[in-house]
Amino acid sequence: MIRIRGRVDRSLSIKRTLELLRLNRTNHCVIIDDRETYKGMLQKAKDLIAWGELDSTTMKELLLKRGRLEGGKRITEDYIQSHTDFSNIDDFVDKFIKFEASLADIKGLQPVFRLHPPRKGHRRRGVKQPFSLGGALGYRGNEINDLILKMA
Repeated sequence: MIRIRGRVDRSLSIKRTLELLRLNRTNHCVIIDDRETYKGMLQKAKDLIAWGELDSTTMKELLLKRGRLEGGKRITEDYIQSHTDFSNIDDFVDKFIKFEASLADIKGLQPVFRLHPPRKGHRRRGVKQPFSLGGALGYRGNEINDLILKMA
């Protein structure tokens, strides 16, 4: 999920929900699974975030371009081979997409991905409308992959 809008003039419960999701700034991205507790949090913050299902190519590109270790270092294939049980990044991404691995398996990986604003902007209706009406907010399904690639 990606935070699209700020939290000024929002209720305290929505601000707390964003803190629990680790979405502290705009254009930050976190990856979560599909637990019921997360689904409730997504519905609560739907006017500030965009979310959908991630595919393996986008996940690989997100890790390589925007994944950071402690100290701000980038993730490399060599780091994956030497510090994890996975042979390469493709192996990790395949198991991650199938929920057989988690981001915590990469020691030192920061759980928040800092993204750029999207190249060529958000959709035509902007950041105040839901995705179903041509905007950028809410559930996007597989279209979240296009947004992440525009922001990576």
